[in-house]
Amino acid sequence: MTTSTVLTLSLAKAMGFYFIAGGLSGFISRTRWAAILDEFIARPALTFISGVFVFVLGAALIMAHNIWTDPLAIAVTLIGWAAAIEGIVLVAYPDPLLRWAVKFVRPGAVRAFSVFTILLGAVFLALGFTGRAGL
Repeated sequence: MTTSTVLTLSLAKAMGFYFIAGGLSGFISRTRWAAILDEFIARPALTFISGVFVFVLGAALIMAHNIWTDPLAIAVTLIGWAAAIEGIVLVAYPDPLLRWAVKFVRPGAVRAFSVFTILLGAVFLALGFTGRAGL
């Protein structure tokens, strides 16, 4: 795949590793996700601080990479926007998001989400390592 910048390829690699690590954690320690979510629900300060961190990370990604020229660049940019929006929601009004997330910590859902996340990570890694910049 040809994309517009080397930054897109580098971010795709980083996101790929991150998604694979997250997916593997669902297989290695399924109950850990439920425990993490329980902590978020029980500790509003943790939710707030995490929201600030996720927003800053998403906003930084948007500022560095708000590129809409090709499918990979768009996917990377959309992940930045999704992170920024998730951060805002976690800071401003986390309850609906946390209630929605509770549905995904059941064993079958964690397994399915883990498979999806690993596959998504593999796609991002493959595109990041085999793609070339220069549209």
